[in-house]
Amino acid sequence: MQQALLPVSLPASVRVFQRGWLSSNNILLSDPHHAALVDSGYSSHSAQTVALVRSALAGQPLDHLLNTHLHSDHCGGNAALQAAYPDLETLIPPGHAHAVRPWSAAELTFDVTGQSCPPFGFDDLLMPGSTLCLGGLEWQVHAAPGHDPHSVVLFAPQARLLISADALWENGFGIVFPELEGEDAFDAVGATLDLIADLDPISVVPGHGAPFADLAGALTTARARLDYFERQPERHRNYAAKVLLKFKLLEQQTTTVAALTDWALATPYLASMARAAQDDTALPLRVGDWIAQLVRAGAAEIDGAVLRNRD
Repeated sequence: MQQALLPVSLPASVRVFQRGWLSSNNILLSDPHHAALVDSGYSSHSAQTVALVRSALAGQPLDHLLNTHLHSDHCGGNAALQAAYPDLETLIPPGHAHAVRPWSAAELTFDVTGQSCPPFGFDDLLMPGSTLCLGGLEWQVHAAPGHDPHSVVLFAPQARLLISADALWENGFGIVFPELEGEDAFDAVGATLDLIADLDPISVVPGHGAPFADLAGALTTARARLDYFERQPERHRNYAAKVLLKFKLLEQQTTTVAALTDWALATPYLASMARAAQDDTALPLRVGDWIAQLVRAGAAEIDGAVLRNRD
């Protein structure tokens, strides 16, 4: 028997634009005097992000833009929002501030993941340990390393509401990117899950997927997934490779197996993961195996040489 979903109750000042997996969710925190947006989605969806915000605000200005972390699916719409709202103030976590000004796509990992993000600026830092008043609520900023070493989550204790970014989804968490660079970061994921358990929110707005209320179930799923990856790190690399390929396929929608393979071999993260399991002469075969896994999972379909995304 399927377990009934727990009801999710969000304050009236909190509006969630649930996006597809190419873009992160956008969270609008607004009252009659002030409006802020948390995360801005991917660059190819930036026009839609601006349109969603303009429609929701109905002429009210957007005052602040906050990024939980600087992955392309969370900050790719920053530049478009800054152009649409010239007085917008942007806050980012401190870890990569030195790479945003001056702009370094390499250090911000856009180059190594093969993703795009138009350059943007920032006005202030979203410091862990600080608090902000947004949408009539006081929000605590907490460091949440693991998926990204510089990520933060936002928690409103009055409403017991957590904006969890990619630290916790209803069915897991995001790729642990430092692990792909040879850094030990699974412990950081566990520590962040412990932090979320201690905060004990009754409602969670994740970076991807619908808001949810079953914190205990989500934490159980996430910890089981973390244990699986810790015991078999190669499984995490395989998962990460498929996610990066799927992300590119979401962006392009239609390509060819040969073109996606060439892109993967030119993308440092994917090429490195392929070499971890194969010698250089077998790299295309390794990428082909990842693509075949996406097809078997129903995430892509092949028609001759053509490869198409499937949602």
